[in-house]
Amino acid sequence: MKPPCALVTGAAGGLGFAIARRLSEAGYALLLVDMNPAVSDVAARLATAGARFDHCMADLSTEDGITAVSEAVLATCLPLHLLVNNAGITRDARLQKMTSENFDLVIEVNLLAAMRLTLGLASQFADGSSVVSMSSRAALGNFGQANYVASKSGLIGFTRALAQQWSPRVRANVVSPGLVDTPMTQAMPDDVLAKLVQKVPAGRIGTPEDVANAVTFLASEQASYITGQVLTVCGGRSLAP
Repeated sequence: MKPPCALVTGAAGGLGFAIARRLSEAGYALLLVDMNPAVSDVAARLATAGARFDHCMADLSTEDGITAVSEAVLATCLPLHLLVNNAGITRDARLQKMTSENFDLVIEVNLLAAMRLTLGLASQFADGSSVVSMSSRAALGNFGQANYVASKSGLIGFTRALAQQWSPRVRANVVSPGLVDTPMTQAMPDDVLAKLVQKVPAGRIGTPEDVANAVTFLASEQASYITGQVLTVCGGRSLAP
């Protein structure tokens, strides 16, 4: 029997790899997408673990990139059972110092690319399939990240509209991670990171696997009555002052 197929964007990053590995463990065949050539290394690591996969290099902020992914789905991953919109970037600065180029770029990659890809794949989804998009606790507001906040809160709004229009054939939900142990947080000064962790009621930083488990749950039959929702994976940080 052919396994269900999942497309994961931003697959070369720490979260993308963890999500892809967990989905593979759950029985999905994978199509890994990233503009970073390291996506081939991720594919090789998953192959060692016995995953069934293909990979595609594509810049999702371009029309050619969206077309390349759509063609890859037709060639290797049809019908599509799960799309994970995980690709994202940051270009942080105080609002007064943020350039319009950096504002537009973050909106383009984090929000518009996910919207275009999702809508471009509309005819390729199987009945009962799922879209899971990665937002962030930052959607509630973060200093120095106006562009990122706008992109991630916009992704939540898009997902809610998608859930209303595509249900019951396709469910659409959001995973919203808080502080997670990724290369981005590892680059923070130790004292800054320690202060942030102190604000997490769960008492620890999140792991990529915490986020991957949430994605896998929302894609599963156990979540078949859940659509248009935001699952915040933040150790309670969204409740803290």
